[in-house]
Amino acid sequence: MAMRLETSGIVRVWAGWTVGRAVLLILVLGALKVPHVDVTSDVKVIYQGWAEVLRTGTYPMDDVTWQYPPLAGLVMLLPLWLPGSYFTAFLTLLVLCDAAALHLLVRAERRHRPGGRPTAAWLWVVAVPLVGPTVYCRFDLVVTAVAIAATLALVARPRLAGVLAGLGAILKVWPVLVLIGAAPRDRAARRSWLACAATCAAVCFAVAVTTHGAFSFLGFQGSRGVEIESLGALPFYFASLAGLHWGRAQMHYGSLEFLGRDVRVIGYAMIGLTVLAFGFLLLWRLRHRVWTAATTADAALTAVLLFTVTSRVISPQYLIWLLGAAAVALTVPDTRIRPVAWMLAVAAPLTFLEFPLWFGELVKRSVLGTSLISARDLLLVAAALVACVRLWRAGPEDAAVVATARTATAQQPPVPTARPTATVR
Repeated sequence: MAMRLETSGIVRVWAGWTVGRAVLLILVLGALKVPHVDVTSDVKVIYQGWAEVLRTGTYPMDDVTWQYPPLAGLVMLLPLWLPGSYFTAFLTLLVLCDAAALHLLVRAERRHRPGGRPTAAWLWVVAVPLVGPTVYCRFDLVVTAVAIAATLALVARPRLAGVLAGLGAILKVWPVLVLIGAAPRDRAARRSWLACAATCAAVCFAVAVTTHGAFSFLGFQGSRGVEIESLGALPFYFASLAGLHWGRAQMHYGSLEFLGRDVRVIGYAMIGLTVLAFGFLLLWRLRHRVWTAATTADAALTAVLLFTVTSRVISPQYLIWLLGAAAVALTVPDTRIRPVAWMLAVAAPLTFLEFPLWFGELVKRSVLGTSLISARDLLLVAAALVACVRLWRAGPEDAAVVATARTATAQQPPVPTARPTATVR
């Protein structure tokens, strides 16, 4: 009976995924129009244009909108090698990565709590489509699927996790953050970091000797402004409501950003917040003593969330990263940041409302646009703070539990006939 219930639950998960993704594809293909913005142009025009350049053996060295590590070029090229149009092949690739991510989450939940409710899988099934058609019109699902696999492998297969994190880093940098959850001063953790470094070095060497301009993207980030959907943009929205027009919004580096003298201060402040965030994570790692599967997943989500919130850019597709990391955390029954996952689920439809539905209101800095982006960004800030507090407090509590268990074991009388058992670390 338990097996039947478990199987029926998984069938419902996949049925829900099929329905939700069908609706998503209907929106992307234009059978049901999303007003104001055509989100497919990035694939049909920009990605395909990059792919045509990449097939010649060179990266888009003169295009400042190319801001991705070298392996992202492979994602752009793959649809050219698949049958059908570039757009159709790209959608096929994204759907396969989406399904692979769900498969990994379902398998992880069956391992951690057999017969239980597939909470993580349902978060992925329901929340991802709420981000809107942008989900299938950017390549972040590919990166997120790799990051999910890396996080899930970190405890049992650290070398594989390191290789996957390295591949993710050469795709879009942020997946390397999942290794934050690897225990310091642990042999397995060293194996994961070494595997990550070796993978990055090998891929970078391969693209450097076989292509041209693989690292040109490094010079396209220095003079960025503050993207109009980021946390740093909120002061400019609030100032506009008060009648003060700080900064000017214009297309810059492929996205709408606030530019101007006043913006530089905010940009430096966001960089400072990123430094503080990494300082917090470093201090937490030095202080923390008890490492479990929950520690690994919770730390990965917290790191990605802090990186996202403090960035000068928060694009809609960044929610896919956060939902993937949150789903991994929910696969572990004793995760301590479960509320963060539900806060991120609420942020998903808010992201759809601010882009693409009412993106024009953001550009105009209207009350509606300001309200939407403020609600989404402040919710992300609240989620980051909750994650930090719960991650920090988990250490002493878990240490006390382990110490109590060890004391109780030490006080038990020895059993002469018992064979010695290996210590599990």
